[in-house]
Amino acid sequence: MLDDHLASFAHKHHIEGLTTPSLIALSEGQMGYSVNKAKRFLKFQRRINKELLKHRVITDNPYTAWFEQGDQSLAQIKAFIIQFSVFSNQFLIAQLNKMIHADTLESMRASKEILANEIGVRFKSTRQANGGDNLGSTEGSIESGIFHFGAGHFEWLYNIAKELDLSFAEIGQPKHGTKPTLFFCDELIRLYGGDDYQVSQAASYAVENWAAAGFWGQLIKGFHLFNERNGVNLPLGFFVWHDQLESQHAAHTQEELEELYFTLELDEDGFIRYGNEMLDGVAAFWDGLDGQRRELAAVN
Repeated sequence: MLDDHLASFAHKHHIEGLTTPSLIALSEGQMGYSVNKAKRFLKFQRRINKELLKHRVITDNPYTAWFEQGDQSLAQIKAFIIQFSVFSNQFLIAQLNKMIHADTLESMRASKEILANEIGVRFKSTRQANGGDNLGSTEGSIESGIFHFGAGHFEWLYNIAKELDLSFAEIGQPKHGTKPTLFFCDELIRLYGGDDYQVSQAASYAVENWAAAGFWGQLIKGFHLFNERNGVNLPLGFFVWHDQLESQHAAHTQEELEELYFTLELDEDGFIRYGNEMLDGVAAFWDGLDGQRRELAAVN
């Protein structure tokens, strides 16, 4: 919530809707920040809301809507875990490339933090996640954090796979991915991990808004129902932890977009175009899963 000074500043200049860091920078007259540019950004944000954030994979995902109902067969659950594990492993490549192609030390460290956490370095924080699986905090920093093999996100997925009688060799590797899954992974590497900073940031903004749109909660609900219906206890820490993480990321993602706009000459059309290309890749992944689950239902 804005303090009275910033709220009054925003109202006076008709720039309500900006995040607190941007309003502070504007009120202090920081380099690159101006009221005129702020108004241009708010106009651009309206375009983003209409032309990017209404993408069907954010607003209407048939697969996660179905999954949420909890009517999955064992074969459908296995298929989902296999494809998600392929995506999880390939994301490491995209994140590594994003780190390599960073244009500032700060950006490199931000990407490195995500990568290190993915492979098993827990965030150091006084607060802990409440996932029930001792997965560590979703807040803080990896600085001075401790590496644990078992804290690697892929191993959390493997814990589910083992309960489904899937071996380590049956998950994670690209050879197990369907064409839609591999297309999504390739798009992540091309766009999110690409060497054009503005393209990478557009893809990152799109991915974060997809991740914060609620699909994690849908998956968790569906898994809980599957567990209850089948009398099993699949460990859901991977999904619970990411759901908690993404609920915090949405605000940070918006702050990053505004900083990008004020500090660079952003190609607005390109940002929306590449963001949509990234979301098309995400949609291909879920469409592939939706087709796969229908095929499995027809067989049984």
